[in-house]
Amino acid sequence: MSFEILSERIAKLENPTVMGLDPKLEYIPESILAAAVEEYGETFKAAGEAIFEFNKGLIDAAAGLVPAVKPQSAFYEMYGIEGMKALDRTIAYAKEAGLYVILDVKRNDIGTTAEAYARAYIGKTELFGSQVEANPGIDCLTVNPYLGIDGIKPFVDTAAEHGKSMFILVKTSNPSSGDFQDIEFEGKTLYRRVAEKVEEWGADHIGASGYSPCGAVVGATYPKQLEELRAAMPHTFFLIPGYGAQGGAAAGIVPAFDKNGGGAIVNNSRALMCAYKKQNDPDNYKTHTKNAIIAMREDLMGAIKA
Repeated sequence: MSFEILSERIAKLENPTVMGLDPKLEYIPESILAAAVEEYGETFKAAGEAIFEFNKGLIDAAAGLVPAVKPQSAFYEMYGIEGMKALDRTIAYAKEAGLYVILDVKRNDIGTTAEAYARAYIGKTELFGSQVEANPGIDCLTVNPYLGIDGIKPFVDTAAEHGKSMFILVKTSNPSSGDFQDIEFEGKTLYRRVAEKVEEWGADHIGASGYSPCGAVVGATYPKQLEELRAAMPHTFFLIPGYGAQGGAAAGIVPAFDKNGGGAIVNNSRALMCAYKKQNDPDNYKTHTKNAIIAMREDLMGAIKA
């Protein structure tokens, strides 16, 4: 199962970090942008080529240090078809580098539409009489649970069939998450009820690692809730956004890990992608990304071991 693979890679590298790949043109070193514009003009084609070239360098820097990358689809979609081509090429390049790929798309719907989304990202599509993977490089995707089991079951079934997985939004890192997620019903918050459902939805597909293919997104910015949800979700792997710039600290994240120091992965995007900006050294952006990854690994593992 997919989280078995991720767990093994985290343990091997001793690093529960996932590098987010959320590109904007302003993040890309000028030399890469200039080369793309010189060849393709100020076009979406140039944007897509520059994004992919930048991502290749980031992946080269991260390979062998982090177990996974997490491209956020929106940052590619805003550059149109050329952006989506860059996303597809980025996923393929990451897989070639031996990385686990989490696609952050937060999809959901009901009925045949949910089934189509599941097939598109982690399953197979019927193509002229054959079953073919549309996106073979994707190991995992993010899912919104708002529509209930009607919108989740197609993803669960597809993930179980094809050895893939998902991260379901439970308690997100943004400041206004409490507007809905913290509302109480009969003594329980909405996020806690969603957590119980996520455990229930994955109960029939628990793998050797003790985790089901139904993971949960739980923000680093809410350490008390992280601790509460780890206790309530013993078979759920956590994706933890909000580390660093959003205020999440390594010490506060520690309760999200299981007794063996596993069961969770921590996202960091811009601080790793744009590490070179602190040094004003775009020509060596790969080196600065690598150094930032190592510093994050030491921060997280130091807190976990302590």
